[in-house]
Amino acid sequence: MTKQVVEAFNPQRNASSRTTPLQVGNGNFAFGVDVTGLQTFTPFATLSSWGWHNFSLPTAANQTSIDDFTGLDYWTHGHLVNYEIQNPAETNISNWLVNNPQRINLGTIGFWFKNSVINESTLSQKTQFLDLWTGKISSSFALNGSTVNVTTWCDPDSDTLAIQIHSSLLSAGELGIFFDYPYPDISKFDSPSVGVFNAVAKHDTKLSTRDGAAVIQHNIDNTTYFNSITWNGDGQVIGPLPDTHRYILGFADGVTQAQLTAKFSASLMVGGRDYYSIANASTTWWKSYWQDGAFIDLTGSSSSKAKELQRRTILSQYLLAINEAPNNNSPQESGLTNNGWYGKFHLEMTLWHLLHWGRWNRWTMLWRSIPKMYNLFLPSSYQRARRQGYDGARWGKMSDPTGRSTPGDINALLIWQQPHPMYFAELEYRSFPNTTTLQKWNAILEASADFMASYAFYNHSTKVYDLGPPMYPVSENTNENATINPAFEIAYWRFGLDVAITWKERLNEKVPTSWTTVRDNLAPLPTVDSTFAVYEGIPDMWGNNTTVEDHPAMTGIYGLLPPPRSGPALDMTCVRNTAEKVLRLWNWDNLYGWDWPLLAMNQLRLGNVNQAVAYLLDPAFSFDDAGYPESNRVPTPYFPGASAFMLAMAMMAGGWDDEVGPHFPEEWIVKVEGFSPAL
Repeated sequence: MTKQVVEAFNPQRNASSRTTPLQVGNGNFAFGVDVTGLQTFTPFATLSSWGWHNFSLPTAANQTSIDDFTGLDYWTHGHLVNYEIQNPAETNISNWLVNNPQRINLGTIGFWFKNSVINESTLSQKTQFLDLWTGKISSSFALNGSTVNVTTWCDPDSDTLAIQIHSSLLSAGELGIFFDYPYPDISKFDSPSVGVFNAVAKHDTKLSTRDGAAVIQHNIDNTTYFNSITWNGDGQVIGPLPDTHRYILGFADGVTQAQLTAKFSASLMVGGRDYYSIANASTTWWKSYWQDGAFIDLTGSSSSKAKELQRRTILSQYLLAINEAPNNNSPQESGLTNNGWYGKFHLEMTLWHLLHWGRWNRWTMLWRSIPKMYNLFLPSSYQRARRQGYDGARWGKMSDPTGRSTPGDINALLIWQQPHPMYFAELEYRSFPNTTTLQKWNAILEASADFMASYAFYNHSTKVYDLGPPMYPVSENTNENATINPAFEIAYWRFGLDVAITWKERLNEKVPTSWTTVRDNLAPLPTVDSTFAVYEGIPDMWGNNTTVEDHPAMTGIYGLLPPPRSGPALDMTCVRNTAEKVLRLWNWDNLYGWDWPLLAMNQLRLGNVNQAVAYLLDPAFSFDDAGYPESNRVPTPYFPGASAFMLAMAMMAGGWDDEVGPHFPEEWIVKVEGFSPAL
């Protein structure tokens, strides 16, 4: 990707957004700023992949330990199976497991004004510029005739900010920098800020100082972390201010320029890079990021649609590198911008969050977390399957960093996350077809497939293996006790078992008989009037408003998924009819962000490039001025929309098996490089 193409889409602002900051970060840590270049007026969050907090366990009798949670038993094919669902007799511990842990806002850093009545409207000449090529935010404003220039960076290798300030107001004592520390809030969604600043008595901070440096230790119940601050010149940190956990860094007369670093860490860490070293490291990392991997250049096209797709592609790459590239775990849906679902992540979303890294040939970004997360979660997933009477490992849904699943009926009964490891593994093998790849994934795929074969229930009446009930399909909006053989899950089950069987064959290992037996006798894809149905036997498929909303997963059978390797050939009449029905009858007001790329990939495989573009640019699938994927159902941003968008763009650029090469409107001028065909 050329510097000119990237920098053409550098975001510029003259006022703070009420919902989205500009950000610096490294995938494990992110700092969101308002128009001042810090968090002065809008307390955007400082989030990490490691900063978590648990509130105290409940004290109600027999509900004082995680082990006291017993879940609920559901009738499943003639016997009781225990699921991780809230038990009305265990409300306290059930709710505690839902609410805990929470991802914590590590702290807020902003400008302190001697005149406390100053707000954003008081400032004049406000300008802000994000340099995507280097990861630098440059901000400028004027106060009382004096200019303040701010530069903000993040270290790519540690959770450290580097900030430079030029202003005569520093010397006059009119301007300082504050550091403030919030208390976690039990909110399912925290946006745009995270935590509360008015619960001062519930947590504790401690300050230690030396020349040019300070450490603030933040203690929240049993969670402790550190903010290590360094600066040049004659300055001092004081505080906390009365009835707060706010500290002020001020400077002596004569200081008109200050460089500081602020490192956040779970354990005390002294030393590290100075301001200039971080600036250089950021510049080097981002330049390498843009020059590595695949790229798409649509800037030669005159079409406004091409320009908007290019803008989203560039800005998404920046934001995903900051918000969607953590070590060991999957990202949460709002990345490191704010908190959704208490800051937890969802394993069914892992494919949307992370698969694009491989499709864009940025494997090192994917390898930060995949397959590490699956290896980390194997023990708890084996335990979950055993407790329910199944073989193998059953992957959870809404999870904390240890692999503990959050109680809930949808969380416990969703299954489409189960074949995800097969998709990741097969994609990696196509790029790295060697024994190392095969061995890396073998245990994960074996555990996944063992559960898939064990979960499928042999129906003696129909002589096929059924999926469910009880279960929820991708759309999560059906009766769990009536949902059986949902179309996408049946197709994905076959895909996953096909990959697992092929994997064993590549290793010259014996294929378990149960895998082939279930695969070869899976229930057929359910249909209604030559269209695919959400699930088998669904009443009034295309006439009931509740069945034509939320995720149109049936379109993923031929789009996200390739045609099946085994079993009956895909009925292309059903594929086309389903796509047409969805286009004509679906409730577009009730979609999540990744639904639009899902639909676009279906249209691409069907040869309808213009409709694919129309889906990706639908007004309901919007990206703001800084590239954040907006949401009409949960707080913005909703990053699975951006990462799925990148997956669809990769399919446009690289094609797929038997249809290799770019698939853009014929009149567009397109340059692509580095893409392999999709599966």
